[in-house]
Amino acid sequence: MLTTLTTEEEITQIAAINQQLSSLEKQIDTAKIEERKLIEKRDKLNDEFRKIRQEINELRKERDSLNEKVQDLKMLRDETHSKTHAFVEETKGITEKIEELKKKVPKRSNSDLQEELDAIEWKIQTTSLDLEEEKKLIETVKQLEKQLSAYKKIEKQRKKIIKLRNNIDTLSQQGDVFHNQLQGIVSRSQELHSKMLARILESKRIKAEADSVHSAYVQTREKAEPANLQYRGLLEQRKMLQILLKREEETKQKGKQQELKEKIVSEARDKLQKGEELSWDEFQLLSEDDSQAQNQG
Repeated sequence: MLTTLTTEEEITQIAAINQQLSSLEKQIDTAKIEERKLIEKRDKLNDEFRKIRQEINELRKERDSLNEKVQDLKMLRDETHSKTHAFVEETKGITEKIEELKKKVPKRSNSDLQEELDAIEWKIQTTSLDLEEEKKLIETVKQLEKQLSAYKKIEKQRKKIIKLRNNIDTLSQQGDVFHNQLQGIVSRSQELHSKMLARILESKRIKAEADSVHSAYVQTREKAEPANLQYRGLLEQRKMLQILLKREEETKQKGKQQELKEKIVSEARDKLQKGEELSWDEFQLLSEDDSQAQNQG
């Protein structure tokens, strides 16, 4: 037990403890340095991981926004194709109608019929005709107009075809614009997606490295814990020994003071018996000694 040790043994043991503490402090300091390095490395990796995750989120948002534009352009392109298909089918139908109308046109050309019609109408307007002759000419006009109507119907349908073809050309140009825009956006979206996947892989690598460094930090702390426990135990042990030394020193000091006091009191009594004059301190000590003797008696 510590209380049974001699002063020399206590001093020797404190010196030995100090040596052990010095050795342990070096171990603990080395471990703390390693821990700090691991913490700094782990935190740096975690910061890098967070930055990459933020970059990934921004890439994903941009890619998703482009994908929405792709869908809008596809819808516009499909609408254009649908309208173009409708116009093409309508053109086919009109072409078929024209072919049917061609079967009904007279053998004479449109220009010949129109020329004859113009001549008869001029004659009716400028020539004095009897009633019967005028009726015949008017009937001829009706027949000519009837024959010309087939040509007019064909011309009307041809104008429709021209208009439809213009619409088809316009839609084709719009379709090309949508297609080019679509290709550019799809290319950019694919580029962003590939970059995002690469950054995801990088973030996983960094996260795994950060986790590995954290594990190394935990292991370093666990390895250092026995030394920390031993260090704290030795500090407590040294403290107890130092308390004992202090108490023993105080006891020794009290013993020396008591011896000195007894010596002074003895000398004072001798002086008193010899009739010599006492100093104030000697008188005080002698009075205290007499008082204590009376109390004990």
